Amino acid sequence: AARRDFYWLRSFLAGGIAGCCAKTTIAPLDRVKILLQAHNHHYKHLGVFSTLRAVPKKEGYLGLYKGNGAMMIRIFPYGAIQFMAFDQYKKVVIKKQLGISGHIHQLMAGSMAGITAVICTYPLDMVRVRLAFQVKGEHKYMGIIHAFKMIYTKEGGFPGFYKGLMPTVVGMAPYAGFSFFTFGTLKSIGLAQAPNLLGRPSLDNPDVLVLKTHVNLLCGGIAGAIAQTISYPLDVTRRRMQLGAVLPDSDKCLTMVQTLKYVYQQHGIRRGLYRGLSLNYIRCIPSQAVAFTTYELMKQFLHLN
Repeated sequence: AARRDFYWLRSFLAGGIAGCCAKTTIAPLDRVKILLQAHNHHYKHLGVFSTLRAVPKKEGYLGLYKGNGAMMIRIFPYGAIQFMAFDQYKKVVIKKQLGISGHIHQLMAGSMAGITAVICTYPLDMVRVRLAFQVKGEHKYMGIIHAFKMIYTKEGGFPGFYKGLMPTVVGMAPYAGFSFFTFGTLKSIGLAQAPNLLGRPSLDNPDVLVLKTHVNLLCGGIAGAIAQTISYPLDVTRRRMQLGAVLPDSDKCLTMVQTLKYVYQQHGIRRGLYRGLSLNYIRCIPSQAVAFTTYELMKQFLHLN
């Protein structure tokens, strides 16, 4: 019974630590992505790699980690809520026996878990984007707490923190769903077709086959890449809506549809709706990989299998 008692806590830790490791690995890419997505005027004529080089020159190497503090505070509960909720929703969905295949269960549970985690931690995401978009010498927010206070007082109290939630939720469903779904599918196909080549017994339960680490990485990476491409324009939309007051053209970006239209008209598809996408592929692979691998290791380390 003692092992069951702390299962929640251990699963919470595993998800949280996995998330933190993954996000810190790619923090510089994330900062650059935010600067590009919303066309920050200091860097707007630059591409991905030139921006990566320009930020340290202009703002020092720590400039690449702007907003990472808020990200860390957010990702711990986010990763934890997502992984725990996924397990819980999976039980509920399977109990209801909706007469659907196992993969659809994964998809539904994955989507619901993702949305739950987003809603719980959204205000921190808001603060982080505001901090990451600031450029040295033009600071409007001094830090996390100051940003919270300013948004709360200047932008209509609590609802001010939830701008851009709509495109986030709409984009999350395919994103969370597809990444768990693709990962689950690749994993089961792999273990069924080539158990000796791709799988190995889990360290804490020899009867359970788990994927070898590098295969895990590959599946996590492919899953992430497919899901991200589908929902990327919504990600751009969310960033613009979150930045709202900070952008000169905020009055054109009040709703999801307005924002999508505006970005498309102003910048087109490649330089607008998909600006910074290549960064997403680059960041998605190490991030998904580190997250799933750390999570699998933590699971074995904390005896969660």
